[in-house]
Amino acid sequence: MSTAYRNRIQEFKVALSEENLNLTTLRELCFNGVPFEGGIRALCWKILLNYLPLDQTLWESFLTKQRDVYSQFLKEMIIQPGIAKANMGLSREDVTMEDHPLNPNPDSRWNNYFKDNEILLQIDKDVRRLYPDMAFFQRPTDYPCQLILDPQNDYETLRRRVEQTTLKAQTVNRNRSGVTNVSSPGKSLNLYPSNEYEVLPNGSEAHWEVVERILFIYAKLNPGIAYVQGMNEIVGPIYYTFATDPNSQWKEHAEADTFFCFTNLMSENRDNFIKSLDDSQCGITYKMESVYSMLKDKDLELYLKLEEQNIKPQYFTFRWLTLLLSQEFLLPDVIRIWDTLFSDEGRFHFLILVCCAMLILIRDNLLAGDFTVNMRLLQDYPISDVHTILTRAKDLQENS
Repeated sequence: MSTAYRNRIQEFKVALSEENLNLTTLRELCFNGVPFEGGIRALCWKILLNYLPLDQTLWESFLTKQRDVYSQFLKEMIIQPGIAKANMGLSREDVTMEDHPLNPNPDSRWNNYFKDNEILLQIDKDVRRLYPDMAFFQRPTDYPCQLILDPQNDYETLRRRVEQTTLKAQTVNRNRSGVTNVSSPGKSLNLYPSNEYEVLPNGSEAHWEVVERILFIYAKLNPGIAYVQGMNEIVGPIYYTFATDPNSQWKEHAEADTFFCFTNLMSENRDNFIKSLDDSQCGITYKMESVYSMLKDKDLELYLKLEEQNIKPQYFTFRWLTLLLSQEFLLPDVIRIWDTLFSDEGRFHFLILVCCAMLILIRDNLLAGDFTVNMRLLQDYPISDVHTILTRAKDLQENS
């Protein structure tokens, strides 16, 4: 470890030792990257994402309360419905004229159960493929949720719900455009293709199962948006950062803390996932066009070239902006970009600067390429050095 890096860690320790944290100082420090050592990054993200209060004397009571609230969500939205389902239909009286599996009433318990299953299947399908090139999400967590695994709770777990529904029903796939694809139930006995995660034995939970639970609770609490494909890519890096925290006292509560930080981030980013808002000023179309507006201002020649080739911003910036660049780089690089994004007060405006910088950094290739070559460049971005990209974005910000 270099002296400069050791000094940088020390700067963070000093900033984080204050009883009342100075958010401006912390943001300035985090903008240039946050050290992993000592759990500094995980702690800074919790502050930058407006989860932890700036007054450290409030942390203990605040965290106890939030984690209790999350446990309550698990009881109300997973355990109690699971117990009800396990008991439903056991006796003839349970299946009444008012509430039976074919009851079309939208308030029917069964109707809600089936709707939840549709969402759960989509979440399950997506989280099983989360960062398939890394072993982390397939590994068992050191802190499986005792509430969920408690043998005293005889109920239908999310794991069992998925297994039952996948076996009995058709698989529903709802993508960001709202298109629903229904495919036949598993044609072979192998339910999960080799590139998807398998379930661990009873008593263990893989990290992807924890992420699945976080997304299911979020969907239940936010019925207006529920779950849309891509949210798994937003929650993944946050959970990874918290679940690899070297401080076990924080690591133990990675699930609850991730849930609240993800919820806070989505409160700023959720409009990108709501199709009806696409063309509004807070929707994704406006943001995609903002990338081209900025490019026009910063590099007119490149802007005109992309216009001439009819390369529209939605062809590539949709994914860049909606998923906060999580699909364009390896996870450690995504986390480094997010250090800067989270620390910037106008974090989503800075994301537009980053996208613009990414275009300008490959301008020579784009000016020389035809439509096909350029689309390939934009769909599979060639520069992996995120430091260069962030430096250029900062230059653009200072010269605007």
